[in-house]
Amino acid sequence: MAKSVDTAAQSSDDTGQADQTTSLQSLQEENDYLRSELEDLRLLYEATIEHGEAVEDQLADQSTKLEALSRQLAKYLSPQVYQSIFEGRQEVKIASTRKKLTVFFSDIADFTETADRLESEELTAILNQYLTEMSNIALRYGATIDKYVGDAILIFFGDPETRGVTEDALACVRMAIDMQDRMKALQGAWREAGISKPMKCRMGIHTDYCTVGNFGSEDRLDYTIIGRGVNTASRLESLATPGSILISFETYSQVKEQIKCAENGEVNVKGIAYPVSTYEVIGLKEPVPVKDDLEVDLVSRQLDKISDTMAPEDRERLIATLKSALNRLTSTETA
Repeated sequence: MAKSVDTAAQSSDDTGQADQTTSLQSLQEENDYLRSELEDLRLLYEATIEHGEAVEDQLADQSTKLEALSRQLAKYLSPQVYQSIFEGRQEVKIASTRKKLTVFFSDIADFTETADRLESEELTAILNQYLTEMSNIALRYGATIDKYVGDAILIFFGDPETRGVTEDALACVRMAIDMQDRMKALQGAWREAGISKPMKCRMGIHTDYCTVGNFGSEDRLDYTIIGRGVNTASRLESLATPGSILISFETYSQVKEQIKCAENGEVNVKGIAYPVSTYEVIGLKEPVPVKDDLEVDLVSRQLDKISDTMAPEDRERLIATLKSALNRLTSTETA
């Protein structure tokens, strides 16, 4: 009997140990499985990170290429037009509108004759230098450069950005004056390059309504201006004396307070039924001296002190006397 009990106890212990062994094996297997899963996840994570870094590098490389391409394309557009397109302010489609613009035309007098005497490399260098110098001045004044046609330049003010008709016209004329001054400074360098005859620019400026926008086909567009305003500016340029700036009355009326001009007679322009009055630009007017505010303030305070001590009837008499003196002074200046 005792032996049977011992045998049963031993059997129970063996069964318990077997169950523990089985449980440990199961735990070990579960642990190995989890480790394997964790390793797979680690490898997947590292692969994802590596792929993400590769994608990021690829995107950065593409972005760099696109920026470089964008900078290259920008050279074929006026900065204002380029900005308005890339900022989404203007759609790239066939569309136009009418605006009052100030249009500028220029070319170099007798340039064809000069070009015939130069080698192609020399001609290219001189022409590009000229266009670069003129363009830098134009951009400094906020101009929209429409196009270059050989040595001719078409520029306009008032679109896609405008400061108002008067300010646009003033900016255009001031730009032209600076361009003529720069042309004089370039003569020395061009003489050294073998150009004995001075190269002088003719410039024409006109303010008028023009049609401005994208013209062309769906596959090839040109942002430009058309209309009688363009024709008038071109006509004025062709009539200008080499080295001078010829403007229309429409432009003159906008700039006459700040720009000194001389009447230059009337001309007929194709497409316009009436003669166009023209003016030659002389230069900037000297600023009108402004009275010293401190002096005016001092006189005003002295009069206040005097009037404070006067009887009302004396004060009225003083005011009448000052008005009479002012009227006489004004009449003298007018005469």
